[in-house]
Amino acid sequence: MTAPTVLHVATASPYDVVVGHGVLDRLRGLLPDGVQRVAIICPESLEHLLEPFADLLDGLDVVVLQVPDGEEAKNWEVAAACWEALGEEGFTRSDAVVTLGGGATTDLGGFVAATWLRGVAVVHVPTTLLAMVDAAVGGKTGINTPAGKNLVGSFHEPAGVLCDLALLATLPREELVAGLGEVVKCGFIADPRILELVETTDPAALTADSPVLRELVERAVQVKADVVAGDLRETGGAGGRPGREALNYGHTLAHAIEKATGYEIRHGEAVAIGCVFVAELAARAGALPAELVDRHRAAFGRVGLPTSWDGADFDTLLATMRVDKKARGNQLRFVVLADLAQPVVLAGPSEADLRAAYAAISGGAA
Repeated sequence: MTAPTVLHVATASPYDVVVGHGVLDRLRGLLPDGVQRVAIICPESLEHLLEPFADLLDGLDVVVLQVPDGEEAKNWEVAAACWEALGEEGFTRSDAVVTLGGGATTDLGGFVAATWLRGVAVVHVPTTLLAMVDAAVGGKTGINTPAGKNLVGSFHEPAGVLCDLALLATLPREELVAGLGEVVKCGFIADPRILELVETTDPAALTADSPVLRELVERAVQVKADVVAGDLRETGGAGGRPGREALNYGHTLAHAIEKATGYEIRHGEAVAIGCVFVAELAARAGALPAELVDRHRAAFGRVGLPTSWDGADFDTLLATMRVDKKARGNQLRFVVLADLAQPVVLAGPSEADLRAAYAAISGGAA
């Protein structure tokens, strides 16, 4: 078996992301020294993993906090139930949280860890491709509100992240494909080699045991590690570059689509649509060549992701985008590309360009 890859995230509170097959036995090594008690936050659908997973923590006092599946877990009621449970168990700052699940679980669990006693250690064990390459790495945590996605949250870096690719073997194909949305995004904003791998590999060969999938995961994690090391709290990069905002490529419309569908669309699917939208927007603003717009459709479409959507009228989506975290006052801001791997911020695009870009992905439903 190939040795695991250890990717170092060099932030102010540095940590490691371990990627490989059969690496769950490294969990204890990622926990801070002296931890005696661990709360495992896990969705109900992964109950079958709890017993073998808890065995990895033999000798520690383990408490299991089961939460709903998916985005249904990301609300204040579920977070409050977790806080109450930690209080009843007497969790202190020397104890730790371990998340086991997809991106919604790592978002929620990270937020609970960030806010309990103003911050306790958390180790993420993502079980979906999306969580491995996105939600579990970078220190963003959050829950949803009726106004939108992830509008309440905090920055709280994990003590470590354990990406065991063997966990993807039972992941439904459509969930694996959805995770590729964030991977392909990383190719456009920072690592063109990702696009080359996607464009030259049979999509059906991207399976849990695929060496190419492993390389894609490692490259996407490295992109995120490099970006957050330079701009953890999304204050902006050097020379006016977008810094961590670059990771939000495609996300402004994606979050609006998720809200409009009641989170029934998968995040990676919404991101793929959102990336094509901002590519169209950048082209209309004169910032992106037409061939790169076409490459967006081809790359996302090749792996089976949607590149068009007409499930809501544009005014509904626009209202949601106006409360996006990247907005400043009444001015919308979008991360776009000036060229491949050259993300920039487009502030205050014209409404005509916004509507035209949406018409391009919705068949004219602007």
